[in-house]
This record gives sequence, structure tokens and C-alpha cells, in this order.
Amino acid sequence: MELSRIVEALLFASQEPLTVTDIARAIQSTVREAKEEIKAAKEAGKENVPELDEEKAALESVKDEDVRAALDALAEHYEKDERSFTIVERSAGWRLCALGTFGEWCRALYPGKKPQRLSGPALETLAIVAYRQPITKSAIEAVRGVSVDAMVQQLLDRNLLKIEGRADLPGRPLLYCTTDLFLDHFGIRTLDDLPNAAELRRVKLPTPEDVAVANDNAGTEAGAVGEEETKVSKGKAAADDTPELLLAGE
Repeated sequence: MELSRIVEALLFASQEPLTVTDIARAIQSTVREAKEEIKAAKEAGKENVPELDEEKAALESVKDEDVRAALDALAEHYEKDERSFTIVERSAGWRLCALGTFGEWCRALYPGKKPQRLSGPALETLAIVAYRQPITKSAIEAVRGVSVDAMVQQLLDRNLLKIEGRADLPGRPLLYCTTDLFLDHFGIRTLDDLPNAAELRRVKLPTPEDVAVANDNAGTEAGAVGEEETKVSKGKAAADDTPELLLAGE
């Protein structure tokens, strides 16, 4: 029996995504159990016990790379035959999925479930966390310039964000990270698959302390400008008060 067909059957039967290792172990354990059954039957004195065929016996030593090659072969086969489904790899593993072009037909099976869209502010908040995680709420607010309490809570409720411990900062603020559901929602396998992830992570974002310093500097500069304007206006007023005779004598 072809390895690719076994892999396909396992993916079809599983309700959860399967990793390459999960698939390899399932195949190995099946072969071992078959060998043990044959051995037990012989020891029990049963006659005409069928031997395990060589092709199946060889699968006991199947490796992760063999399974991955079978997955790639299946995906290529589905694409070549223009099937309505394919194999996709997500953060939790591999699974069979219908192509997006058939989404409207598949949604007809679940009329009560409507796709929930994220608002612009929620997407902005989620993007900041995705690229800079783990990150504190105050750091998110420093980037967005507004309070994000409601947005963070909404994303936590929808299981797109999770709490990942506390920062080693005064007050021990909570740290936030994205979840596996976030990866599945946006169709990516790992955070490294985010657009320009490496470049964006190298960009230094302003911290709450940076924002506070910038505001203080802006206030100081504004005060200096105000004082200078006051001096100029006073000087102008003094010149205007000068008698016309003296001015004409210059």
C-alpha cells in the first residue's frame, strides 16, 4: 500500500490537524501491532497465520521526511487534478481543507455561523502584538497613541491573543502574544511567515518612557517659543511707544 494513500486516509479520518511526527508514529505503531498479533498467533499454536507483506513491514521504519514527501506528493496530485480541496500546513499540523473558491458553498452547511470580521482598531492592535510580541499593553498604547484596553480584551475573548507571563518592569505588567488560532485565522504556519517579519522586528518602537520624554521636550520647546514671542512683542510695544520726534531724528 502506498504511503501517500495511508497519509491521506489518516488526514481524512482525523478531526484535528496532524503533525508529520503524529502521522509517522501512527503508521509505525500500526505495523508493530500487526507484527505482535502475528507473533502471538504463532505462539498460541494457530495454523496458517498470514505473514506480514514486505511493503507493510517496511513502513515500521518510516521517517518524518518520508511522510513530508508523501504530503508534498498529495498536494501536487490534488493541484494537478484540480481537486476542490488540498493539504495545508498550519501551526498545529497538516489537514485537508476545501479551497477558498468553494467557501460560499461550504458556508451553506453552517447557516448559523457568520464570519466575524475584525474592526480596523482591532487589526491594528493585533498587528502590533504579532510583530513585537511579547509586548505590554502600555507599549501597544505608545505605538497607537490611544487606550487599547477594550481592543485587547476583545482579542483575548476571541482567542486571538493570550497572556504570556509578566514583564520584568515596575508593576510587573502583563505580556501579550498571539495564539495558534491567530495563525490559522490568517492562514500562516509560523510568525516568520508574516510579511517582512524580520525587517519590521528590527525597527525600534517607541516605549511609554520615550513618549513621555518626547512630550516633556515638546512642552519645554513650546515654553521657550512662548517666552521668545513675549520678548519680541514687548520690544515691539516699546518701539511703538517711542515718540515720533526721536524716531525721525535717526
